[in-house]
Amino acid sequence: MNPSAMQGFSGATALQGLRVVDLTRVLAGPLCTQMLADNGALVVKIEPPGGDETRHLGPPYDAMGHSAYFAALNRGKKALGLDLSQPEAQEVLHRLLADADVLVENFLPGTMEKWGLGYEAVLAARYPRLVYCAISGFGRDGPLGGLPGYDAVLQAQCGLMSINGESASGATRMGIPIVDHLTGYVALTGILMALCSRHGSGKGQRVEATLYDTALSLLLPHASNWFASHQAPGLLGSAHPNIAPYDKFQARDGHVFIGILNDSQFRRFGQHLGQPGLPEDPRFRTNADRLANRQALKAVIEAAIAASDCGPLCEALMRVGVPAGVVNDVPQALAQAHCAHRQMVIRQGPFTALRTPARLYGTPASPGTPPPRFGQHADEVLAGLGFDENQRRDFYTRGIARTLPL
Repeated sequence: MNPSAMQGFSGATALQGLRVVDLTRVLAGPLCTQMLADNGALVVKIEPPGGDETRHLGPPYDAMGHSAYFAALNRGKKALGLDLSQPEAQEVLHRLLADADVLVENFLPGTMEKWGLGYEAVLAARYPRLVYCAISGFGRDGPLGGLPGYDAVLQAQCGLMSINGESASGATRMGIPIVDHLTGYVALTGILMALCSRHGSGKGQRVEATLYDTALSLLLPHASNWFASHQAPGLLGSAHPNIAPYDKFQARDGHVFIGILNDSQFRRFGQHLGQPGLPEDPRFRTNADRLANRQALKAVIEAAIAASDCGPLCEALMRVGVPAGVVNDVPQALAQAHCAHRQMVIRQGPFTALRTPARLYGTPASPGTPPPRFGQHADEVLAGLGFDENQRRDFYTRGIARTLPL
């Protein structure tokens, strides 16, 4: 691919020069490729004729007209709309892959094979250095292989909902798409490991990340507790199955979360509450004792902090080495002084987003341009691949490439 197709990216970043073809939509895949882009990879996002579904998941919409959902996952990419069911569009993809290092897709398993673009059958031999990452709900085979999967469905199916919630609410979906989110990181990790392997072998490989595997991996420590005790974990609200006190507590003006992992922290906690004898209470001497008497302990703690305001209480506890935090809402969380200090919020004119959390101090990430409009870079990318003006116009007329979604 002609480098002119990928102009607009610069800076001394960890993945400078890495070329990525992004065939993903919704969350896990776009999050993975956005993190690659933030760290210098040159990412071309190829969307189907209708566009990435998250373009339509609004309101709210940001100041540039993007759905907030789409904007959170697609910065730093160049956008091209292709109908990959058409042979001419597949030729465009092949030209991109000629110089690509990574391809990421999250189609239903079998889709690439249906188009004659399967990794084992076609791409591995044609592009031996290519790292091919497939993201799916359940993988290609097995009892659930090839079936569709969404975050909340996997939360239910893999036991996550069964440990989230209280008796009054019952099993509850976590308020963030945690399975999708972590699957994006699983895919990123697999890609980077495959690139490290390629550095020695010269060969790419297939990488797979599934929502199912990721969701099961989140059952920590609940799966290991089950393996050891054969007692099914249940709903604990905000409490921890293995640690006490590790829970949400009511203070004067709201809730705080206090997490105490060991006996020395519990002694400091008792001293700060003005109850230095608390650790000697037979009900609370060890973590096992505290677990057995967690409700009594919670009552003691809430009585002791009933007149305390959340902010000063948590700051004072943290200063004596007891982890504690105010239960903030989203606006409060983003308004914290430490959020600003950590530069977690990216602002580029009207575009505002959260940065990638990993920080590399030698080759820092450099968040790219705001999320693209559908097909925004079609002419630029196609011209860089050697398609002349007449060919490009023919592609648009026939719907092979698109500059507007269906």
